[in-house]
Amino acid sequence: EAGALGLSSGLYYAPGSYSKTAEVIAMARATAPFGGVYSSHIRDEADYSIGVVAAVDEVIAVAEGAGVTGVVSHMKALGPANWGKSRVLVQHIEAARARGVQVFADQYPYEASGTGIVGALMPRSAQVGGREAMLKRIKGELRAEIRAQVAENLVRRGGADTLLISRFEPDPSYEGQRLSALAARAGVAPEEFALQMLERGDAGLVSFNMSEDDIAHIMRQPWTMTCTDGDLVPMGLGKPHPRAYGAFPRKLERYVREQQVVGLADAIRSMTSLPALVFGLADRGQLRVGAYADVVLFSLADVDDVATYENPHQLAAGITDVVVNGQWVRRAGEFTSALPGRVVVPVRR
Repeated sequence: EAGALGLSSGLYYAPGSYSKTAEVIAMARATAPFGGVYSSHIRDEADYSIGVVAAVDEVIAVAEGAGVTGVVSHMKALGPANWGKSRVLVQHIEAARARGVQVFADQYPYEASGTGIVGALMPRSAQVGGREAMLKRIKGELRAEIRAQVAENLVRRGGADTLLISRFEPDPSYEGQRLSALAARAGVAPEEFALQMLERGDAGLVSFNMSEDDIAHIMRQPWTMTCTDGDLVPMGLGKPHPRAYGAFPRKLERYVREQQVVGLADAIRSMTSLPALVFGLADRGQLRVGAYADVVLFSLADVDDVATYENPHQLAAGITDVVVNGQWVRRAGEFTSALPGRVVVPVRR
């Protein structure tokens, strides 16, 4: 009633991971009279618990059982053991859509994901009760058991060399370095080094764990939206995932211009009219008379995601002019002082 879009869940992370499907369906059903959307960071993107296929099926079950629109956020097949499963995921979503279930997905166009060291490596059983309870288990008699589980999760991610430290406030010198190199320098196993880091504070990770074939297959689906999943990290702080700066231009540059995975019109639709449709944002996402004038001007030949994993705090190139609600906020490559943004609310279906 206050304008919320619907319900989001983080079933992969504690404490959301402790929720049962029936509970989530009941909560999502409460949003149905308002045209609610159920967007879920799914319960498993790899093979940590129920598996990525069952986790996508859970989103379908919630959407169907609650009578709402479902969104798989952020669709991927994580880790070498799951590469190729994008085809099964697509088949299951297509089957659901064929019987009338409104299911969509969003995706950021990178081979690496971003999360925290707790979310990526720590077993959920060790997290019950919050951080202090987790630290007590790490420092106590459960350390060897937890360390073994962390080692298993490292394998799921493709090994310690696939994990780049993006943020670690106790020692910023770790940022931009691989977990494998840090552990080798300290003379301990990566799983032990991860626990030692957690004893000092949580760490952000960039995790290289996806295959280009899966990325392309998911991207080609007409129900896949483009997203950033980017963290709002202040400019110059840490080395966050470059998706916060480069997701949209990267898709245009790499997957439209260079690799031709999708066409330009399809890529633009995935960034504009499709999300506006999914989330019920009337008069947004289209260039037509009567719609809000939100316009981005760019040259496909020049657009470039300048942000890298090593140097992520860089704005994209080739985006020359931007109009928001009919006013120039960027003109000829320079920002103006206009602040025409407004809260965007959905139109109830």
